[in-house]
Amino acid sequence: MCGALFLSPDVPDGRICWSMFKPVPTEAAASLPLWRRPTTLLFVMALTMPIAFNTWSALLNNFVIEAANFDGADIGLLHTVREIPGFLAIGVIAVILFVREQVLGLVSLMMLGVATAVTAWFPSLGGLLTITLLSSIGFHYYETVNQSLQLQWLPKLRAPQILGWLVAAGSAATLVVYSLIALLWEPLGLTYNIVFLLAGGTTTVLAIFCLLAYPQFDAPHPQTKRLILRRRYWLYYALQFMAGARRQIFVVFAGFMMVEKFGFAVHELTSLYLINLMINMIAAPLLGRAVARFGERRTLIFEYTGLALVFAAYGGLYWFSWGVVLAGTLYVVDHILFGLALALKTYFQKIADPSDIAPTAAVAFTINHIAAVVLPVTLGLLWVVSPAAVFALAACMALISLTLSLLIPRHPEPGNETIFSKWQGTAPAE
Repeated sequence: MCGALFLSPDVPDGRICWSMFKPVPTEAAASLPLWRRPTTLLFVMALTMPIAFNTWSALLNNFVIEAANFDGADIGLLHTVREIPGFLAIGVIAVILFVREQVLGLVSLMMLGVATAVTAWFPSLGGLLTITLLSSIGFHYYETVNQSLQLQWLPKLRAPQILGWLVAAGSAATLVVYSLIALLWEPLGLTYNIVFLLAGGTTTVLAIFCLLAYPQFDAPHPQTKRLILRRRYWLYYALQFMAGARRQIFVVFAGFMMVEKFGFAVHELTSLYLINLMINMIAAPLLGRAVARFGERRTLIFEYTGLALVFAAYGGLYWFSWGVVLAGTLYVVDHILFGLALALKTYFQKIADPSDIAPTAAVAFTINHIAAVVLPVTLGLLWVVSPAAVFALAACMALISLTLSLLIPRHPEPGNETIFSKWQGTAPAE
Protein backbone atom coordinates (compact mmCIF):
# COMPACT_ATOMS: atom_id res chain seq x y z
CA MET A 1 0.00 0.00 0.00
CA CYS A 2 2.70 2.50 0.98
CA GLY A 3 4.61 1.79 -2.22
CA ALA A 4 1.57 2.58 -4.34
CA LEU A 5 1.02 5.85 -2.52
CA PHE A 6 4.50 7.31 -2.22
CA LEU A 7 6.70 5.96 -5.00
CA SER A 8 8.28 8.35 -7.48
CA PRO A 9 7.98 7.45 -11.18
CA ASP A 10 11.38 5.74 -11.44
CA VAL A 11 11.01 3.59 -8.31
CA PRO A 12 9.62 0.07 -8.93
CA ASP A 13 6.63 -1.00 -6.85
CA GLY A 14 7.46 -2.81 -3.65
CA ARG A 15 10.11 -0.44 -2.29
CA ILE A 16 9.74 0.74 1.28
CA CYS A 17 7.79 3.87 2.20
CA TRP A 18 11.01 5.85 2.60
CA SER A 19 11.04 6.16 -1.19
CA MET A 20 8.68 9.09 -0.75
CA PHE A 21 11.77 11.09 0.20
CA LYS A 22 13.50 10.28 -3.11
CA PRO A 23 13.81 13.53 -5.11
CA VAL A 24 11.65 13.74 -8.24
CA PRO A 25 12.64 16.21 -11.01
CA THR A 26 9.82 18.64 -11.69
CA GLU A 27 9.93 17.79 -15.40
CA ALA A 28 9.23 14.13 -14.51
CA ALA A 29 6.31 15.05 -12.24
CA ALA A 30 3.92 15.06 -15.22
CA SER A 31 3.77 11.26 -14.94
CA LEU A 32 2.48 11.52 -11.36
CA PRO A 33 -1.25 11.64 -10.59
CA LEU A 34 -2.60 15.18 -10.86
CA TRP A 35 -3.07 15.51 -7.10
CA ARG A 36 0.62 14.77 -6.43
CA ARG A 37 2.23 17.22 -8.85
CA PRO A 38 4.21 20.33 -7.80
CA THR A 39 1.55 22.82 -8.89
CA THR A 40 -1.08 20.91 -6.92
CA LEU A 41 1.12 21.04 -3.83
CA LEU A 42 1.37 24.81 -4.25
CA PHE A 43 -2.41 25.00 -4.32
CA VAL A 44 -2.79 22.79 -1.22
CA MET A 45 -0.32 24.98 0.66
CA ALA A 46 -2.14 28.09 -0.59
CA LEU A 47 -5.33 26.67 0.92
CA THR A 48 -3.65 25.60 4.18
CA MET A 49 -1.75 28.67 5.35
CA PRO A 50 -4.70 31.12 5.44
CA ILE A 51 -6.71 28.87 7.76
CA ALA A 52 -4.39 29.64 10.67
CA PHE A 53 -2.98 33.01 9.68
CA ASN A 54 -6.20 34.72 8.63
CA THR A 55 -8.13 33.36 11.60
CA TRP A 56 -5.45 34.95 13.77
CA SER A 57 -5.67 38.18 11.78
CA ALA A 58 -9.48 38.29 11.93
CA LEU A 59 -9.65 37.85 15.69
CA LEU A 60 -6.50 39.70 16.72
CA ASN A 61 -7.75 43.28 16.97
CA ASN A 62 -10.78 42.32 19.05
CA PHE A 63 -8.86 39.80 21.15
CA VAL A 64 -6.06 42.17 22.15
CA ILE A 65 -8.50 44.96 23.03
CA GLU A 66 -10.90 42.74 25.01
CA ALA A 67 -8.43 40.35 26.65
CA ALA A 68 -5.31 42.49 27.06
CA ASN A 69 -6.57 46.11 26.90
CA PHE A 70 -4.25 47.08 24.05
CA ASP A 71 -3.98 50.64 22.77
CA GLY A 72 -2.34 51.91 19.56
CA ALA A 73 1.16 51.77 21.04
CA ASP A 74 0.66 48.15 22.19
CA ILE A 75 -0.62 46.96 18.81
CA GLY A 76 2.30 48.71 17.13
CA LEU A 77 4.75 46.92 19.42
CA LEU A 78 3.06 43.56 18.76
CA HIS A 79 3.40 43.98 15.02
CA THR A 80 7.00 45.12 15.32
CA VAL A 81 7.76 41.85 17.16
CA ARG A 82 5.75 39.97 14.53
CA GLU A 83 7.94 41.39 11.78
CA ILE A 84 11.30 40.53 13.38
CA PRO A 85 11.36 36.98 11.86
CA GLY A 86 10.64 38.54 8.47
CA PHE A 87 13.69 40.74 8.93
CA LEU A 88 15.67 37.58 9.78
CA ALA A 89 14.31 35.62 6.80
CA ILE A 90 17.79 35.77 5.34
CA GLY A 91 18.50 32.89 7.74
CA VAL A 92 16.63 30.64 5.31
CA ILE A 93 19.82 30.58 3.21
CA ALA A 94 21.68 28.89 6.08
CA VAL A 95 18.84 26.46 6.83
CA ILE A 96 18.51 25.21 3.23
CA LEU A 97 22.14 24.09 3.38
CA PHE A 98 20.83 21.21 5.51
CA VAL A 99 17.07 21.06 4.82
CA ARG A 100 15.29 20.99 1.48
CA GLU A 101 13.20 24.08 0.77
CA GLN A 102 10.03 22.04 0.42
CA VAL A 103 10.53 20.39 3.83
CA LEU A 104 11.43 23.69 5.49
CA GLY A 105 8.28 25.31 4.11
CA LEU A 106 6.01 22.58 5.46
CA VAL A 107 7.70 22.42 8.86
CA SER A 108 7.33 26.21 9.09
CA LEU A 109 3.66 25.83 8.22
CA MET A 110 3.27 23.37 11.11
CA MET A 111 4.92 25.87 13.45
CA LEU A 112 2.46 28.55 12.37
CA GLY A 113 -0.44 26.18 13.02
CA VAL A 114 0.68 25.13 16.49
CA ALA A 115 1.41 28.70 17.61
CA THR A 116 -1.96 29.92 16.34
CA ALA A 117 -3.74 27.09 18.16
CA VAL A 118 -2.48 28.23 21.58
CA THR A 119 -2.76 32.01 21.08
CA ALA A 120 -5.72 32.44 23.45
CA TRP A 121 -3.75 30.80 26.28
CA PHE A 122 -1.60 33.93 26.61
CA PRO A 123 -3.93 36.94 27.18
CA SER A 124 -1.25 39.41 28.25
CA LEU A 125 1.20 41.72 26.52
CA GLY A 126 4.22 39.54 27.32
CA GLY A 127 2.44 36.30 26.43
CA LEU A 128 1.08 37.62 23.16
CA LEU A 129 4.47 39.02 22.15
CA THR A 130 6.06 35.59 22.76
CA ILE A 131 3.47 33.48 20.95
CA THR A 132 3.29 36.01 18.12
CA LEU A 133 7.05 35.76 17.64
CA LEU A 134 6.81 31.95 17.34
CA SER A 135 3.91 32.01 14.90
CA SER A 136 5.68 34.69 12.90
CA ILE A 137 8.80 32.56 12.51
CA GLY A 138 6.60 29.87 10.99
CA PHE A 139 4.73 32.31 8.77
CA HIS A 140 7.72 34.23 7.42
CA TYR A 141 9.92 31.22 6.78
CA TYR A 142 7.00 29.53 5.04
CA GLU A 143 6.31 32.59 2.90
CA THR A 144 9.98 32.97 1.96
CA VAL A 145 10.24 29.36 0.82
CA ASN A 146 6.80 29.35 -0.80
CA GLN A 147 7.67 32.35 -2.97
CA SER A 148 10.91 30.68 -3.98
CA LEU A 149 9.17 27.41 -4.90
CA GLN A 150 6.50 29.22 -6.90
CA LEU A 151 9.08 30.99 -9.06
CA GLN A 152 11.15 27.81 -9.48
CA TRP A 153 8.26 25.46 -10.28
CA LEU A 154 6.02 27.69 -12.43
CA PRO A 155 6.85 28.37 -16.10
CA LYS A 156 7.43 32.05 -16.86
CA LEU A 157 4.70 32.31 -19.48
CA ARG A 158 2.02 30.92 -17.18
CA ALA A 159 3.31 32.25 -13.85
CA PRO A 160 1.10 35.40 -13.66
CA GLN A 161 -2.09 33.44 -14.32
CA ILE A 162 -1.22 30.60 -11.93
CA LEU A 163 -0.14 33.06 -9.23
CA GLY A 164 -3.52 34.74 -9.63
CA TRP A 165 -5.27 31.40 -9.16
CA LEU A 166 -3.12 30.68 -6.10
CA VAL A 167 -4.24 34.00 -4.60
CA ALA A 168 -7.84 33.06 -5.40
CA ALA A 169 -7.37 29.67 -3.72
CA GLY A 170 -6.06 31.33 -0.58
CA SER A 171 -9.02 33.70 -0.66
CA ALA A 172 -11.41 30.75 -0.98
CA ALA A 173 -9.93 29.06 2.09
CA THR A 174 -10.11 32.30 4.03
CA LEU A 175 -13.69 32.83 2.84
CA VAL A 176 -14.70 29.54 4.43
CA VAL A 177 -12.94 30.46 7.67
CA TYR A 178 -14.46 33.94 7.87
CA SER A 179 -17.92 32.65 6.93
CA LEU A 180 -17.83 30.15 9.76
CA ILE A 181 -16.71 32.83 12.21
CA ALA A 182 -19.31 35.37 11.06
CA LEU A 183 -22.18 32.87 10.98
CA LEU A 184 -21.40 30.80 14.06
CA TRP A 185 -19.66 33.19 16.47
CA GLU A 186 -22.80 34.43 18.20
CA PRO A 187 -25.24 31.48 17.64
CA LEU A 188 -22.78 28.91 19.06
CA GLY A 189 -21.24 31.23 21.61
CA LEU A 190 -17.77 30.57 20.21
CA THR A 191 -14.73 31.67 22.18
CA TYR A 192 -11.34 32.87 21.04
CA ASN A 193 -9.76 29.71 22.46
CA ILE A 194 -12.02 27.35 20.49
CA VAL A 195 -11.56 29.15 17.19
CA PHE A 196 -7.79 29.49 17.55
CA LEU A 197 -7.46 25.78 18.44
CA LEU A 198 -9.57 24.61 15.49
CA ALA A 199 -7.87 26.85 12.92
CA GLY A 200 -4.32 26.20 14.10
CA GLY A 201 -4.94 22.47 14.46
CA THR A 202 -6.35 22.21 10.93
CA THR A 203 -3.32 23.95 9.42
CA THR A 204 -0.96 21.68 11.38
CA VAL A 205 -2.70 18.48 10.23
CA LEU A 206 -2.77 19.56 6.57
CA ALA A 207 0.92 20.52 6.68
CA ILE A 208 1.79 17.07 8.02
CA PHE A 209 -0.27 15.52 5.21
CA CYS A 210 1.65 17.52 2.59
CA LEU A 211 4.97 16.47 4.10
CA LEU A 212 4.06 12.79 3.93
CA ALA A 213 1.96 12.56 0.76
CA TYR A 214 4.11 14.45 -1.76
CA PRO A 215 7.52 13.53 -3.22
CA GLN A 216 10.46 15.90 -2.81
CA PHE A 217 10.54 17.87 -6.06
CA ASP A 218 13.83 18.97 -7.63
CA ALA A 219 13.64 22.26 -9.53
CA PRO A 220 15.26 22.40 -13.00
CA HIS A 221 18.02 24.72 -11.76
CA PRO A 222 20.04 24.03 -8.56
CA GLN A 223 19.85 26.99 -6.19
CA THR A 224 22.77 29.06 -4.96
CA LYS A 225 23.00 28.42 -1.20
CA ARG A 226 24.84 31.51 -0.08
CA LEU A 227 24.08 35.17 0.44
CA ILE A 228 24.00 37.12 -2.82
CA LEU A 229 23.33 40.78 -3.52
CA ARG A 230 23.46 41.64 -7.20
CA ARG A 231 23.71 45.20 -8.41
CA ARG A 232 21.39 44.51 -11.32
CA TYR A 233 18.56 43.62 -8.90
CA TRP A 234 18.70 47.02 -7.18
CA LEU A 235 15.27 48.16 -8.39
CA TYR A 236 13.66 44.94 -7.17
CA TYR A 237 15.28 45.46 -3.77
CA ALA A 238 14.05 49.06 -3.61
CA LEU A 239 10.49 48.08 -4.54
CA GLN A 240 10.54 45.34 -1.91
CA PHE A 241 11.71 47.81 0.75
CA MET A 242 8.89 50.23 -0.05
CA ALA A 243 6.34 47.43 -0.24
CA GLY A 244 7.28 46.33 3.27
CA ALA A 245 7.00 49.85 4.63
CA ARG A 246 3.68 50.53 2.92
CA ARG A 247 2.13 47.17 3.80
CA GLN A 248 2.43 47.83 7.52
CA ILE A 249 -0.09 50.65 7.34
CA PHE A 250 -2.71 48.31 5.91
CA VAL A 251 -1.90 45.26 8.03
CA VAL A 252 -1.47 47.05 11.35
CA PHE A 253 -3.62 50.16 11.28
CA ALA A 254 -6.43 49.82 8.71
CA GLY A 255 -8.15 46.98 10.59
CA PHE A 256 -7.35 48.56 13.95
CA MET A 257 -9.07 51.74 12.72
CA MET A 258 -12.26 49.83 11.93
CA VAL A 259 -12.43 48.58 15.53
CA GLU A 260 -11.16 51.67 17.38
CA LYS A 261 -12.86 54.46 15.39
CA PHE A 262 -16.00 52.74 14.11
CA GLY A 263 -16.52 50.16 16.88
CA PHE A 264 -16.66 47.06 14.69
CA ALA A 265 -17.43 43.81 16.59
CA VAL A 266 -15.84 40.45 15.66
CA HIS A 267 -18.64 39.36 13.35
CA GLU A 268 -18.87 42.81 11.73
CA LEU A 269 -15.15 43.02 10.98
CA THR A 270 -15.20 39.44 9.73
CA SER A 271 -18.12 40.30 7.44
CA LEU A 272 -16.00 43.06 5.91
CA TYR A 273 -13.23 40.52 5.37
CA LEU A 274 -15.79 38.26 3.67
CA ILE A 275 -16.66 40.97 1.18
CA ASN A 276 -12.94 41.37 0.45
CA LEU A 277 -12.53 37.67 -0.13
CA MET A 278 -15.53 37.18 -2.39
CA ILE A 279 -14.33 40.02 -4.59
CA ASN A 280 -10.73 38.73 -4.48
CA MET A 281 -11.73 35.22 -5.56
CA ILE A 282 -13.10 36.71 -8.76
CA ALA A 283 -10.54 39.48 -9.17
CA ALA A 284 -7.27 37.60 -8.43
CA PRO A 285 -7.27 35.40 -11.58
CA LEU A 286 -8.23 38.48 -13.61
CA LEU A 287 -5.38 40.42 -12.04
CA GLY A 288 -3.00 37.61 -13.03
CA ARG A 289 -4.25 37.83 -16.61
CA ALA A 290 -3.86 41.62 -16.49
CA VAL A 291 -0.21 41.29 -15.48
CA ALA A 292 0.37 38.84 -18.34
CA ARG A 293 -1.32 41.16 -20.82
CA PHE A 294 -0.20 44.64 -19.74
CA GLY A 295 3.15 43.79 -18.16
CA GLU A 296 4.64 44.48 -14.76
CA ARG A 297 5.42 48.16 -15.39
CA ARG A 298 1.87 49.24 -16.19
CA THR A 299 0.35 47.00 -13.53
CA LEU A 300 2.53 48.35 -10.73
CA ILE A 301 2.00 51.96 -11.86
CA PHE A 302 -1.75 51.38 -11.60
CA GLU A 303 -1.42 49.71 -8.17
CA TYR A 304 0.69 52.42 -6.59
CA THR A 305 -1.43 55.25 -7.98
CA GLY A 306 -4.52 53.63 -6.53
CA LEU A 307 -2.87 52.99 -3.16
CA ALA A 308 -1.75 56.62 -2.86
CA LEU A 309 -5.35 57.76 -3.38
CA VAL A 310 -6.74 55.19 -0.94
CA PHE A 311 -4.32 56.11 1.84
CA ALA A 312 -5.02 59.82 1.35
CA ALA A 313 -8.72 59.04 1.66
CA TYR A 314 -8.07 57.08 4.87
CA GLY A 315 -6.65 60.30 6.28
CA GLY A 316 -9.80 62.09 5.14
CA LEU A 317 -11.85 59.82 7.41
CA TYR A 318 -10.25 61.67 10.32
CA TRP A 319 -9.79 65.14 8.82
CA PHE A 320 -13.34 65.42 7.43
CA SER A 321 -15.21 62.89 9.62
CA TRP A 322 -16.29 60.79 6.66
CA GLY A 323 -18.56 57.86 7.49
CA VAL A 324 -18.20 54.13 8.00
CA VAL A 325 -19.54 53.18 4.55
CA LEU A 326 -16.69 55.02 2.83
CA ALA A 327 -14.22 53.50 5.30
CA GLY A 328 -15.41 49.99 4.44
CA THR A 329 -15.29 50.75 0.70
CA LEU A 330 -11.74 52.04 0.96
CA TYR A 331 -10.73 48.92 2.90
CA VAL A 332 -12.07 46.67 0.13
CA VAL A 333 -10.38 48.68 -2.66
CA ASP A 334 -7.15 48.69 -0.66
CA HIS A 335 -7.23 44.89 -0.42
CA ILE A 336 -7.89 44.44 -4.15
CA LEU A 337 -5.00 46.71 -5.12
CA PHE A 338 -2.60 44.74 -2.94
CA GLY A 339 -3.46 41.70 -5.04
CA LEU A 340 -1.50 43.28 -7.89
CA ALA A 341 1.68 42.73 -5.87
CA LEU A 342 2.10 39.44 -7.77
CA ALA A 343 3.52 41.62 -10.56
CA LEU A 344 6.57 42.24 -8.38
CA LYS A 345 7.16 38.48 -8.19
CA THR A 346 6.93 37.98 -11.94
CA TYR A 347 9.16 41.02 -12.55
CA PHE A 348 11.88 39.34 -10.53
CA GLN A 349 11.27 35.96 -12.20
CA LYS A 350 11.88 37.59 -15.58
CA ILE A 351 15.14 39.34 -14.64
CA ALA A 352 16.64 36.67 -12.35
CA ASP A 353 19.25 34.06 -12.95
CA PRO A 354 17.23 30.86 -12.23
CA SER A 355 19.78 29.75 -9.62
CA ASP A 356 19.35 33.05 -7.73
CA ILE A 357 15.67 32.60 -6.88
CA ALA A 358 15.97 30.92 -3.45
CA PRO A 359 18.70 33.15 -1.95
CA THR A 360 17.18 36.31 -3.43
CA ALA A 361 13.74 35.39 -2.03
CA ALA A 362 15.34 35.29 1.42
CA VAL A 363 17.23 38.54 0.89
CA ALA A 364 14.11 40.24 -0.50
CA PHE A 365 12.07 39.16 2.52
CA THR A 366 14.68 40.65 4.81
CA ILE A 367 14.75 43.90 2.83
CA ASN A 368 10.95 43.93 2.81
CA HIS A 369 10.95 43.78 6.60
CA ILE A 370 13.62 46.37 7.41
CA ALA A 371 11.02 49.12 7.67
CA ALA A 372 8.45 46.66 8.99
CA VAL A 373 10.44 46.13 12.18
CA VAL A 374 10.70 49.84 12.90
CA LEU A 375 7.48 51.34 11.56
CA PRO A 376 4.71 49.61 13.58
CA VAL A 377 5.97 50.68 17.00
CA THR A 378 7.02 54.13 15.72
CA LEU A 379 3.75 54.75 13.90
CA GLY A 380 1.88 53.29 16.87
CA LEU A 381 3.16 56.20 18.92
CA LEU A 382 2.25 58.62 16.12
CA TRP A 383 -1.20 56.99 15.94
CA VAL A 384 -1.90 58.01 19.54
CA VAL A 385 -1.31 61.64 18.51
CA SER A 386 -2.76 61.67 14.97
CA PRO A 387 -4.10 58.61 13.07
CA ALA A 388 -4.55 60.80 9.98
CA ALA A 389 -0.82 61.56 9.92
CA VAL A 390 -0.09 57.81 9.74
CA PHE A 391 -2.18 57.48 6.60
CA ALA A 392 -0.68 60.63 5.07
CA LEU A 393 2.74 59.08 5.51
CA ALA A 394 1.48 55.90 3.83
CA ALA A 395 0.29 57.93 0.83
CA CYS A 396 3.79 59.39 0.49
CA MET A 397 5.25 55.86 0.58
CA ALA A 398 2.91 54.79 -2.22
CA LEU A 399 4.06 57.78 -4.31
CA ILE A 400 7.70 56.75 -3.83
CA SER A 401 6.80 53.24 -5.01
CA LEU A 402 5.04 54.78 -8.01
CA THR A 403 8.20 56.69 -8.92
CA LEU A 404 10.28 53.52 -8.69
CA SER A 405 7.81 51.55 -10.84
CA LEU A 406 8.38 54.04 -13.67
CA LEU A 407 11.94 52.67 -13.90
CA ILE A 408 10.76 49.15 -14.85
CA PRO A 409 11.23 48.50 -18.59
CA ARG A 410 8.31 47.31 -20.71
CA HIS A 411 10.01 43.99 -21.34
CA PRO A 412 12.20 43.09 -18.33
CA GLU A 413 14.77 40.34 -18.77
CA PRO A 414 18.37 39.62 -17.71
CA GLY A 415 20.40 42.58 -18.89
CA ASN A 416 17.28 44.77 -19.13
CA GLU A 417 16.29 45.10 -15.49
CA THR A 418 15.61 48.87 -15.52
CA ILE A 419 15.12 51.57 -18.12
CA PHE A 420 18.76 52.55 -17.51
CA SER A 421 20.25 49.08 -18.09
CA LYS A 422 20.90 49.45 -21.81
CA TRP A 423 22.72 52.74 -21.24
CA GLN A 424 24.79 51.39 -18.35
CA GLY A 425 25.72 48.17 -20.11
CA THR A 426 25.16 46.10 -16.96
CA ALA A 427 26.08 42.45 -17.48
CA PRO A 428 23.54 39.84 -16.30
CA ALA A 429 26.14 38.20 -14.05
CA GLU A 430 26.72 41.34 -12.00
